[in-house]
Amino acid sequence: MHPTDFSESSAAALEIAADLATKYGARLIVLHVVETLGPENVTFGEVATHLEPVSYRQRLQDDLRRVKPAVPPTIQVDYLLGEGVGDPARGIEQAAAEQHCDLIVMGTHGHRGLSRMLLGSIAETVVRRATCPVLTIKAPANHV
Repeated sequence: MHPTDFSESSAAALEIAADLATKYGARLIVLHVVETLGPENVTFGEVATHLEPVSYRQRLQDDLRRVKPAVPPTIQVDYLLGEGVGDPARGIEQAAAEQHCDLIVMGTHGHRGLSRMLLGSIAETVVRRATCPVLTIKAPANHV
């Protein structure tokens, strides 16, 4: 499984995930976890009518489908929009368990010091709590 946040570090991790899926003939799941919705993600009409923010979810689904791993056509690639409810790490863990993943390959932004303490680290949390191995990839200098 490759969780993506559509960042450069995720793109670097996707390359590794695609290589591993190709080498082992494994299915590749590309996951994006939907975070708790805020007012910046929905239209006035959706808020006013109390509908589920369909356009926001559709935008995310469209963005997810644009993530194209370099794998041969024999490799199955599935796209999954998961639920994080304010905790993307938990959404990644749940999706990995539900999909019976053998490995999670994810990017890390490489925050250190105070920024890491303030922002937290989704990758670090997934490494600690996931029930399968997690391979973290820091984007090489030419990716950022």
